[in-house]
Amino acid sequence: MHLQAAVTESSCVKHRGAIGNKRSSPMRIVAIQERSVAISRYRDPSIPSGGLTTSIVAMTTDVIRAGRPVVGYGFSSIGRFAQSGLIRERFAPRLLSAGDADLANDDGTNLDPFRAWAIMMKGEKPGGHGERCVAIGTLDMALWDAAAKIAQVPLYRLLAKLVGDGASEARRVRVYAGGGYHYPTDDAPRLAEEIRSLSDLGFTHMKIKIGATSLAQDISRIEAAMRLLPGDHLAVDAMNAYDRDNSLTAATALAARGLWWFEDICDPLDFDTLAAVAAVCTRPIAAGEALFSEAEARLLNRHGGLRRDRDLLLFDPVHCYGLPGYLRIITALEAGGWQRSAFWPHGGHLFCLHLVSALGLGGAEVNPLCFAPFGGLADRAVPVDGSVAPPEIPGVGFEQKADLHKLFETLLCD
Repeated sequence: MHLQAAVTESSCVKHRGAIGNKRSSPMRIVAIQERSVAISRYRDPSIPSGGLTTSIVAMTTDVIRAGRPVVGYGFSSIGRFAQSGLIRERFAPRLLSAGDADLANDDGTNLDPFRAWAIMMKGEKPGGHGERCVAIGTLDMALWDAAAKIAQVPLYRLLAKLVGDGASEARRVRVYAGGGYHYPTDDAPRLAEEIRSLSDLGFTHMKIKIGATSLAQDISRIEAAMRLLPGDHLAVDAMNAYDRDNSLTAATALAARGLWWFEDICDPLDFDTLAAVAAVCTRPIAAGEALFSEAEARLLNRHGGLRRDRDLLLFDPVHCYGLPGYLRIITALEAGGWQRSAFWPHGGHLFCLHLVSALGLGGAEVNPLCFAPFGGLADRAVPVDGSVAPPEIPGVGFEQKADLHKLFETLLCD
């Protein structure tokens, strides 16, 4: 189908209260719909992607704007699969059954996503981050989209007011293009074609994948990419594929190539190996994408051997229990000596663009050719000199991605 996201199973959970112009409570979420959809790592969705899915949600409130209920949209970012059961059976019902004033801010004029987050986490035990955190992050994205729409401002402006420096203008965000997955056939020429396409879209820095084939083959694809852009504009992502020996071998082999950074080298919790690589790798290392909590971030900081003067932190805000969890990670690592410029959130979508702009982070990934229709910028938006501003419409700006907005609208119940 045109949306490149095949609809599978869906569910609609509703609150028994009706939507109307008058509210019987300060703020209500009256319905939450969720569906699992298939997503592709490639521009051509017929290339197998291992059955990868994501959850999409539509969160309907009882707030009326322009004669219609405000609806917040969210999805499970990229790479951790859909979270249908956890969303439907555990976390959406908690939001829908919240008390009259539990979801509202102090003056009752808007949702308070931090209070909503506390409701979702009530009774949860420490640990168990791998799937629960993604389900909560999915709903958290929809909460922030709805809150910014209720406030009638772009999300970055709401965030700047609540958790940033109060700036009313968007900071432009440094961006790079993610992608570069291994092609099952004709890998090098198809990778080169992808890089040319990304360059034509205005991207000056890019990231490709290694680790799924032999090191010799990976070096060949790095060389193919470096024929089209400078080495210090090219990052490589091993997707946590290497054991200790292969991590050190790859770091040695790549040392002289002047790469922008070397990402997700080994198992995300193998801090000993990461520290060993950091001790011999002079180029920047990027880590954190597959860690999901403040506790794990503290362990990475304490035991991962990362260098605060050059390395990068790629925690995914949606996968880290949403923005409240991500802010805890930033606070903890800033206290440990990290600068905000080191944070380049994983995800490749508009939600992260707003966060980077509002919080003054280093930059953001964008997925313009893969994970359609979720990745990439707003329609017709292009980077200028390697940077871009978030959309200027209320909310995250999903409505400015026509295919994605169309997909979200299929969730709404009759």
